[in-house]
Amino acid sequence: MALTMTAIHEMLAPGAKALGYELVAVELGGGDTSVLSCYIDSENGIGVDDCAKASRQFSAILDVEDPISSRYLLEVSSPGLDRPLVTLEHFEQSIDKKIKVKLAMPIDGRKRFTGIVKSINKEEGNETVVLEVDEEEFELTVADMDKARLVPDYSVLPSID
Repeated sequence: MALTMTAIHEMLAPGAKALGYELVAVELGGGDTSVLSCYIDSENGIGVDDCAKASRQFSAILDVEDPISSRYLLEVSSPGLDRPLVTLEHFEQSIDKKIKVKLAMPIDGRKRFTGIVKSINKEEGNETVVLEVDEEEFELTVADMDKARLVPDYSVLPSID
C-alpha cells in the first residue's frame, strides 16, 4: 500500500467511528523517529481515556495493515483550539473564523495565507475556500492546500480569576 495520509486516514476512520469519534486528521512528522499524529473529536469533547481507547484501536489496525515501513510513534489527541481543517465540512464550520493556510504551490508568489473564511464553493472536483486577507479576497482550492488550521480565538475563553 502506498503511504499517503489520505490512505492512512481512510484506513483508521472506520475504527474511530466504531468508537463514536470523528477522525479529524492524520499527520506524519519527521525527525529521528517519525510521529503519526491522529486527531479525534466527538460532540462531547475528547479526554485522556478517549485518546487511550482510540490509540489501542489504531495500533491494532496499523499492526495488521503495516502502512509505514519505518519506525514511528503513534500519538492520539484532540484537535485542540488550532484544529486542522481537512474536509470541506471543516471549512464550512469555520465561516467567519480566522484560519492559516499553507499551499503546496504558490499563488502570486505566496504560499501562506492568514485570514477570515468568507465562503466556500462546493463544486465537485474544484472545492474552494474564499479567504479575506487584509481586505483582499483569495479563492484557494482545497486540493492545493498543504495544511490549514483554525487560528484560536482566545477572547472567547472564560477568564480564570
